[in-house]
Amino acid sequence: MPAIISSIRNCLLTCLLVVVAGYPAVAQQAADSVAPEFGNERQSATLAHANNYMIAAANPLAAQAGQEMLAKGGSAADALIAAQWVLGLVEPQSSGLGGGAFLLYHDAETNKLVTLDGRETAPLEATPELFLDDAGQPLRFFDAVIGGRSVGTPGTVALMAEAHKRFGKLAWKDLFEPAIRLAEEGFKVSPRLNELITGSAESLFRYEATRNYFLSEEAVPLFAGTLLRNPEYAASLRAIRDGGAEAFYSGEIARDIVKTVREAEGNPGVLSLEDLAAYAVKERPPVCVTYRGFDVCGMGPPSSGGLTVGQILKMLEPYDMTGLGPANPQSWRLIGDASRLAFADRGRYMADSDFVKMPKGLLNTDYLLERSRLIGSSAANPGKALTKDEVKAGEPPTDHALLRRDDNSIELPSTTHLSIVDAQGNVASMTSTIENGFGSRLMVRGFLLNNELTDFAFDPGEAADPVANRVEPGKRPRSSMAPTIVYRDGKPWLAVGSPGGSRIIGYVLKTLVAIIDWEMDVQAAVNLPHLVNRFGTYDVEAGTAAEALAPALTELGYKVEARDLNSGLHVIEIGEDGLTGAADPRREGVATGE
Repeated sequence: MPAIISSIRNCLLTCLLVVVAGYPAVAQQAADSVAPEFGNERQSATLAHANNYMIAAANPLAAQAGQEMLAKGGSAADALIAAQWVLGLVEPQSSGLGGGAFLLYHDAETNKLVTLDGRETAPLEATPELFLDDAGQPLRFFDAVIGGRSVGTPGTVALMAEAHKRFGKLAWKDLFEPAIRLAEEGFKVSPRLNELITGSAESLFRYEATRNYFLSEEAVPLFAGTLLRNPEYAASLRAIRDGGAEAFYSGEIARDIVKTVREAEGNPGVLSLEDLAAYAVKERPPVCVTYRGFDVCGMGPPSSGGLTVGQILKMLEPYDMTGLGPANPQSWRLIGDASRLAFADRGRYMADSDFVKMPKGLLNTDYLLERSRLIGSSAANPGKALTKDEVKAGEPPTDHALLRRDDNSIELPSTTHLSIVDAQGNVASMTSTIENGFGSRLMVRGFLLNNELTDFAFDPGEAADPVANRVEPGKRPRSSMAPTIVYRDGKPWLAVGSPGGSRIIGYVLKTLVAIIDWEMDVQAAVNLPHLVNRFGTYDVEAGTAAEALAPALTELGYKVEARDLNSGLHVIEIGEDGLTGAADPRREGVATGE
């Protein structure tokens, strides 16, 4: 793709009027100085190229395990399974056997996109009042997170088994060898893992298993470079290797999971053996929108990622994002306010579709055109941010009454993403998580258990006016995970996704706009500084050129905060000349292939 970095360097923030047919004009914010090159000065990474296959993952050891399977002739499914087992070992704070995941898989043989839901489920004993205290008030977030109350039925192992059953080529047992070897021989604690252990040391100290694994005998966080072995994890993997997913969802592993959850000191949970035995992966319809001729496909509910990314793109489509460019505050005003409107719909309507009947018109063209007009400009409001009162859920076309209230669910970032293309043209985009860093802080047989239930709304609302994303037995909590595959002329073109809690949507959206509208290569798009607006405050990535936009965004009417925005974007582009990959330099990932 042609680069536009040189044009960005010379972009003048002078008054510019962009006229879009049928839309109000969008006025560019005036400025007195030449905009700096809009790059990420703290980050650097180079494009990876391959002719046959490629994997982009959050840790080099995981990428190596996936590439090993691809080199043996394995499918993208084989590679993602081997890589996931390693990720659960080397970055246990983000994903693992005790968590869940969403998978988009393009099957080259059938030319079909399959989306598989391996999200955790609420226990059958859970009630909408799970996160209320004795006085009927919502618990403080970390009072709910740490311990057994927050643990949902894990889905990752079942998802891996289902992916192998449908799409695997190599023997199931072969996919475990890299992770088992690393668990037994040990791996060196990375600087990132050391930093995260240090930041969570107090909560990790609370329970014996995490205290003994992540802290020294003197209760000091493991230093970077420490050789860390996990024989219990190796034993768990062997059990799953030899007995399949059933070995995880029944028998000794299941009994230990339930015992740990229900006997968690200070905050026990209600997970049962029946919950584990009943768990099932679900195939969901893909959520796809057309944006500037490309088909952008994502995961449907219980993920809000595909719907929310799709809504934002369709609201942006009438505007000349290419002409405005990435250094222009008006580009980010359009992105920010489109995001705020989409998040308002997300909070009101989106939840597990097995439990909540959502409006059919959330991606309706006329509805989103109407919403898009809200972010335009007028003589009375020349390109200013929408006010708080102007940002509210819309009324999309529906065939049923909508009696829902907005929720206040919190979704914190500790997740991972894999993008993979194999030699046969199969494409995998999978986002995997245990929710908060180190999940519930409960460890069983070498792996951490999730705190995924805290992705539900703590306040369930009233019976006559419920929150869509309230706790219900067997329900899957809403997620922002947004694994994405983009099609060009009916063929897979991009595989992309990111960790980052509810900011995942903004990270993926920015990357798509950077590649499609701003014609950046995939690495430049990943490196591009983050600016994310979900609920009104504009988060700009600290230490990058994004901070230089803060005064202009403030002038437009936003509250602006500079902060670390630690995405983990992994992208692969499929072109006529082969594969091009990018890993997010904000983490430890790599893109590699042959």
